[in-house]
Amino acid sequence: MTTEAQAPPVLDVRQIRLLMFGLMTGMLLAALDQTIVGTALPTIVGELGGINHYSWVVTAYLLASTASTPLYGKMADLYGRRPVFLFSIGTFLLGSLLAGLSQNMTQLILTRGVQGVGAGGLMTLAFTIISDVVSPRERGRYQGLFGAVFGLSSVAGPLVGGYFAETNWRWIFYINVPLAILAIVVCYHVMRLIPFQRREHAIDWIGAGLLVAGVSCLLLALSWGGNQYAWGSGVIIGLFVAGVVLGVLFVLQEARVAEPILPLRLFRSATFALANSAGFVLGLVMFGSIIFIPLYLQIVKGASPTRSGLLMLPMMAGIIVTSVLTGRAMSRIGRYKWFPVAGSAVLLTGMLLFTRLQVDTSLWVAFGFMVVIGVGLGLCMQSLILAVQNAVDVRDLGAGTSSATFFRSLGGSFGVAILGAVLSSQLTRQLADRLPAAIAQLPPDQRAAVAARGGANISINAPATIAALPGPVRAAIQAAFVESLHLVFLTTGLIAIVAVLVTLALPDEKLRGASPQGATGGADPLGGTAAAPGGKPLTKESKEEAAAEMEAKSQTML
Repeated sequence: MTTEAQAPPVLDVRQIRLLMFGLMTGMLLAALDQTIVGTALPTIVGELGGINHYSWVVTAYLLASTASTPLYGKMADLYGRRPVFLFSIGTFLLGSLLAGLSQNMTQLILTRGVQGVGAGGLMTLAFTIISDVVSPRERGRYQGLFGAVFGLSSVAGPLVGGYFAETNWRWIFYINVPLAILAIVVCYHVMRLIPFQRREHAIDWIGAGLLVAGVSCLLLALSWGGNQYAWGSGVIIGLFVAGVVLGVLFVLQEARVAEPILPLRLFRSATFALANSAGFVLGLVMFGSIIFIPLYLQIVKGASPTRSGLLMLPMMAGIIVTSVLTGRAMSRIGRYKWFPVAGSAVLLTGMLLFTRLQVDTSLWVAFGFMVVIGVGLGLCMQSLILAVQNAVDVRDLGAGTSSATFFRSLGGSFGVAILGAVLSSQLTRQLADRLPAAIAQLPPDQRAAVAARGGANISINAPATIAALPGPVRAAIQAAFVESLHLVFLTTGLIAIVAVLVTLALPDEKLRGASPQGATGGADPLGGTAAAPGGKPLTKESKEEAAAEMEAKSQTML
């Protein structure tokens, strides 16, 4: 493929910003839905019943979104970005509407699966679409804003979820409908200006089926292990074995077909292989650790789920500010390697700082630790995706981008399971050492009340129940939980060392494309100097007519 064919199409400043608005809205839907539902889930279960299927509301979404991510990347390479992205957001819209109308837990679980199918495309295609419009050198400035969306959703989700849990939980899903429609309208018109040359292809349906089945087995094993079934049970071992066997069959299938879902030749690139490996490890550290910070705020500091989301603002600020500044710095410098290296090191520092948390640690000290983790995440999140995109050819851009998202999500799933098991085993030992003595201090009537609430088997997933316990018992549980968290964050710190080593091994390659003083593909999204004209001319339709039509409609929408 020639250099000219790889150049991005020309979009002006307004078109770029309007496209970013639509893509960020779509990404916000998927990112927000990962955090908004958990806060309101007890309320939902209380109304619909089906407590035995509680975890499936989250698991169905996770399964569908993770397993479908690589498929979206390949389909976008074959059919074009616009129809696949519109299908993704339309599926998410339909799933949201049906979830809000659910009358029982079975319906809710099924519709959450539909939502997950749509969300799998929203995440990865946003990165792929913007990569069609701007060169890798300029791309960092835009993808830094995507990182800010993740930071916003991590705090806004619990806040919005807590509010609607107290009013009408169905609006947790209904609120997605107008946002999804807005994203569809904006992206439909702006993406008409991005030409796509369709090529002959044969879809690897067998590979797609093996991938979805293998990933589903692994995710089910990670989700059920230690909860519904013991880790050593036949069901969990069988799921892991099935996942590995299906994974091997998937690799063999991909090696022999002409249009693989995930081209194995991409892994011959050291940058591609190392960046995806680093993404997996960082996903394990990131998703597997930050989920425990809100629990600390609720169990130890007595915060409500809604307020614990608000108390996570320092981490969000660190992610947003650092993501934006990192993107701009990568565009200016023209290289990416040292950003994930620095981010991994900062993240390692943040994890070790959290091992110093105590029951009486000031919130302001905890806020400082959160900022450190937020800065580390902001440095890593977009730079690794940009490294993957810079390493692949244009025809593999969708598959390459989806692989980066997929491995990070898969690492997060492993992180939640592994660190959850570490916390559970350590907490069991800590409670066994502390609770009997604490309960023995209580009068007989209070002892009976504690026994009625679970005694030594009180769940840490019920912070409100813990807060209502007598002082000695509550203090024992809080101390046991904090001591257990120390081991969790120490484990993530050790894993973060692996991330530092992997990112250090990344080749120090230059980003393709001109510098900001002579870049192709549009202007600075935050209002900087416009880039010089350049890029691929529009050949499929008149640029002037399409731009005029889009301009008129965008003025109406704005």
